[in-house]
Amino acid sequence: MSCLLEAPLRISVLSEVTATSRHYVDRLFDPDPQKVLQGVIDMKNAVIGNNKQKANLIVLGAVPRLLYLLQQSSSSLELRTECAVVLGSLAMGTENNIKSLVDCHIIPALLQGLLCPDLIFIEACLRCLRTVFVSPVTPVQLLYTDPTVIPHLMSLLSRSQRTQEYITQIFSHCCKTPEHQTVLFNHGAIQNIAPLLTSPSYKVRMQALKCFSVLAYENTQVSMTLVNVLVDGELLSQVFVRMMQRDQPIEMQLTAAKCLTYMCRAGAIRTDDSCIVLKTLPCLVRMCSKEHLLEERVEGAETLAYLMEPDIELQRIASTTDHLVAMLADYFKYPSSVSAITDIKRLDHDLKHAHELRQAAFKLYASLGSNDEDIRKKITETENMMDRIVSGLSESSIKVRLAAVRCLHSLSRSVQQLRTSFHDHAVWKPLMKLLQNAPDEVLVMASSTLCNLLLEFSPSKEPILESGVIELLCSLTQSDSPALRVNGIWALMNMAFQADQKVKVEIVRCLGTEQLFRLLSDPDTNVLMKTLGLLRNLLSTRPHIDQIMSSHGKQIMQAVTLILEAEHNIEVKEQTLCILANIADGNTAKELIMTNDDMLHKIKYYMGHSNVKLQLAATFCVSNLIWNEEDGSQERQDKLREMGFVDILHKLTQASDSTLSDRAKTAMQQYLA
Repeated sequence: MSCLLEAPLRISVLSEVTATSRHYVDRLFDPDPQKVLQGVIDMKNAVIGNNKQKANLIVLGAVPRLLYLLQQSSSSLELRTECAVVLGSLAMGTENNIKSLVDCHIIPALLQGLLCPDLIFIEACLRCLRTVFVSPVTPVQLLYTDPTVIPHLMSLLSRSQRTQEYITQIFSHCCKTPEHQTVLFNHGAIQNIAPLLTSPSYKVRMQALKCFSVLAYENTQVSMTLVNVLVDGELLSQVFVRMMQRDQPIEMQLTAAKCLTYMCRAGAIRTDDSCIVLKTLPCLVRMCSKEHLLEERVEGAETLAYLMEPDIELQRIASTTDHLVAMLADYFKYPSSVSAITDIKRLDHDLKHAHELRQAAFKLYASLGSNDEDIRKKITETENMMDRIVSGLSESSIKVRLAAVRCLHSLSRSVQQLRTSFHDHAVWKPLMKLLQNAPDEVLVMASSTLCNLLLEFSPSKEPILESGVIELLCSLTQSDSPALRVNGIWALMNMAFQADQKVKVEIVRCLGTEQLFRLLSDPDTNVLMKTLGLLRNLLSTRPHIDQIMSSHGKQIMQAVTLILEAEHNIEVKEQTLCILANIADGNTAKELIMTNDDMLHKIKYYMGHSNVKLQLAATFCVSNLIWNEEDGSQERQDKLREMGFVDILHKLTQASDSTLSDRAKTAMQQYLA
């Protein structure tokens, strides 16, 4: 059966192959070396710009033969060079061509060819390697398999402008991970490539610049080294500043701005340095304007978003530079019906990539509005902004959805926006829809935003509660991702704050005590802290405290004991003692502490702790236990006096921390009343 299926397929492939193509391949096997050379030259001329011919020759097995001839020491240098040229031409075809070449082990063969002393042959091999490595289908790791390759490529940089252009282009395309950065750095990439920035060849300067941008990205070691590099007596950062001048090609301005951005983000240049504030930031804002090509506007906006992400001052400066907030609104109207693009090919390309502009605009808005209230207001008041975000949340492109939710998250940090724009546009609806079925990356951002929408002053809190969100959040707490567990529990914590008894009971029922206690022993401190926060919010107001402790008191006390005994940071211990203080405020719940001598000894221990926060929380707990106006207060006071609590309280009234001494005095008054 399989034979019948394969036969027509095989025939259809071979029917594409013309007799001429076969003739070219046959000539590669001629016993006369001169005829072989002429055959390769004819093949070179036949494949230029002819993708069909390239595919035919690959199918007919030309590649293994060309590689064989290239590697034979008996082949003449001219033949070997022509083989490298033809292979380079075949690589210029489709991605399938590249895959076929890589499968035939073209990379090791060409790398081996670089050991030949002849410069023209080396350049042909490098040109072909460059074409292969630039393709997205080539595994870049193949450059690093043999440890002698990188140092050899470094040594070839001085041979000619062509070797400089091709090698730096290979490096910039093959530097994808911190490990790659380290390998290149350790083999002297900075010293070897820096002088190329003043090369007479624009292509060499440009590729060297690209190398520095990929080497510096999120790499402190490289960035700190770059800051001190001199090129012809001039600091490298100043060379980059010159490359950002308006009279330089846009590609160069952008890449130089990226280099300085990455050095700044890696901590090598201060955010208030003039080369960032007066040069890099304005250059990137300039790239966002209408007159630039789509990809330049995308790259400019994304780099600017990255530059100012952690710095409120840069966000403020950018928001008032060249009307940036309004300028970004144009990213959503592109290409417009009256677009100035007359080149049909360009228009077709831009229509296919217009979503990248929207993604970049959302990213930049998110970065701009991450700290400053006035900037957020400016963003939400930009024409149809909230509608654009809402439609962005349901776009087909996952990257646009992620950027839109990131923008929404940034704006959701504003109390004002939560009360106005977010409510007016019911953004919680598309957000909830997004949470139903999304990859983790989107889920993390969407659930973070939901946490803010569930704060008690947010008008969206009620409709979200009614939409059955509790189950969704409880399921997030079971995720393998710590970030999702944190967000799930955080949202529940916000929901439980000053909530009705009904909501609290539903949270406990849906989460289940087993999961709650699993979260209390979570290895991630953030998860643990938010779970304690949830517990603290559940155990507030006396009727709620008593009800929850009557059904789950034993497990809660057990969890509290475990946390206080384990090696946890001060914040975790403080939060746990605050939970105890809430339990101590219950009418019946406080008996769970009073009948547990071990717990009382722990409270006593923390009253004498060296950390004031823990002393405060423990003293507050005691204060709640002995409060006069409550039934049984006398017996509780007597028991604690016998255990030595009064002596400690007395000492604490003399504490240097005024809040602690006041709290101790308040507790002591219960004994005097």
